[in-house]
Amino acid sequence: MSAPVRVDLAFTLEQDGFELAIDHHADSRVLALFGPSGSGKTTTLEVIAGLRHPSCGHIAIAGRELYSSATRLNLPPRQRGVGYVPQDALLFPHLDVRGNVLFGARRARAHGHPFALEDVLALVEAGPLLEREVAGLSGGERQRVALARALMSSPDVLLLDEPLAAVDLPLRRRIVASLRRIRDDLGVPVIYVTHDPAELRSVADTVIVLDEGRVVGSGPPESVG
Repeated sequence: MSAPVRVDLAFTLEQDGFELAIDHHADSRVLALFGPSGSGKTTTLEVIAGLRHPSCGHIAIAGRELYSSATRLNLPPRQRGVGYVPQDALLFPHLDVRGNVLFGARRARAHGHPFALEDVLALVEAGPLLEREVAGLSGGERQRVALARALMSSPDVLLLDEPLAAVDLPLRRRIVASLRRIRDDLGVPVIYVTHDPAELRSVADTVIVLDEGRVVGSGPPESVG
């Protein structure tokens, strides 16, 4: 089983009348962001990924700084070592499943520590999908392919935005099992957005509860769910 990883999130973002303020420092294998729609969960992932820029603060994963207003550090997304799976998966339509999954391996090859394709496919149960076109995939299949693509990049942190929102209950259970295997076997820390208390209790070891851009609770899942 993998060890927890230090996650340091301390930043403020102001945009279009919305202010998001996070101040969280904890060791986690899976950190869940929990709260109602519009509370700032997805925005937090986008800040960590470098897709949105905070007003000030500090972001570090496992001691590696991604952003610091004090030192004027702001790594571009491609240098952050982030595997980001948004809610709608965003697969490349001009590539088949194999092409999408292998696209993620380019960063891993550059850094010299790729995961084996067969291991990643087995982990997320995407092997049977490898030769298919993405246009014919279901919502759950697209999520599994997006997970495989992100993992093939050997990310330093995996960001997941409601990965179970578009799938039915049987497949949801299988994807939760895949997330547990990622958590336990690969040693990749996960930051995971959900609004489902059952999901966070199944996968997360630490939870941040957000409401209207503010942290209103944090701790183990059983204390905030």
